[in-house]
Amino acid sequence: MSRRMLLPLLLWPLLFSGILAVMAFMSNAAAHEIRPAHLEIAQSSPSRYTVTWRTPMLSGMRLPVVLRFPDSVRNVTVPAERNLPDSLVESRVIETEDGLSGKRVEFVGLQATITDVLVRVHLMDGSVSTSMVRPSQPWVEIAARPARLDVAKTFVMHGIEHILLGYDHLLFVLALMFIARSWRALLLTVTAFTAAHSITLTLATLGFVHIPGPPVEAAIAFSILLLAGEMVRIQKGQASLTAQRPWMVAFAFGLLHGLGFAGALSDLALPAGDIPLALLFFNVGVEIGQLMFIAIVIFAVGLVRKVNWAPYVGRGAFFAATYVIGTMASFWFVERIMAF
Repeated sequence: MSRRMLLPLLLWPLLFSGILAVMAFMSNAAAHEIRPAHLEIAQSSPSRYTVTWRTPMLSGMRLPVVLRFPDSVRNVTVPAERNLPDSLVESRVIETEDGLSGKRVEFVGLQATITDVLVRVHLMDGSVSTSMVRPSQPWVEIAARPARLDVAKTFVMHGIEHILLGYDHLLFVLALMFIARSWRALLLTVTAFTAAHSITLTLATLGFVHIPGPPVEAAIAFSILLLAGEMVRIQKGQASLTAQRPWMVAFAFGLLHGLGFAGALSDLALPAGDIPLALLFFNVGVEIGQLMFIAIVIFAVGLVRKVNWAPYVGRGAFFAATYVIGTMASFWFVERIMAF
């Protein structure tokens, strides 16, 4: 056996182990992910603002983040706390002589967490700004005039982040790509999945459909496990309706995945008036992230073919992907069932 043939064969066991380790790490991180915090600031006079600060609870403990305003800001009322089943809400009125415009509000301790903060600012002139604060930059600067594209940018980025960090959704898309054996089938399959999850995402976000999150998440894991089983059947050369019409399976399970996407928006506790616009741009972000992932996979496959490794890694790639997908789906399914 030549060295050119031996190298990819030696890489597959290492790659397979690495993928399992990475996916296990990502699963563990996802399992400990908590809902975003929410800061709302409403201007009631040129110098006064009503502040509502909601922090999520995890195992009975509040998010270890402290809200810090500039030194020129003072409390008009004592912060009043209200305990909810899943969060702690703090309300107060603050005052600053020259207003908050151009000033920075900090979230001390956010950099040590894996959650985000949705910040909404209502000014007296009727303008509303919405932004998402990440742990990598734990502060927000209050703008005097919110940019028109702020909402679009915030929710498009939130949609991209949600799909790229939604490892179960990505594994489902990857399985669909392995099952769709032609460009036409891939196009139909991705389109069907997009259409389906857009339908249920919209219905769930607008309140027409409501299904508790834990059963949905467990069912999503089970849908991935079923696809892994179909991949095994295809590998053995057995007839499969999934292989013949993958778009039908993508549409059916896409309805389920849309309910999972809706949970990301419901966690933000948006006012009813903001939901339609947030829904539109969040869905756009999800589709952009999905296309980015598909493009990366296609690029990787093209790279393998370009260096003439396809004859040696083709079956190995399908075999490794099948069992990685099946293993992770089984783990997620059992984990989510146990969490009921």
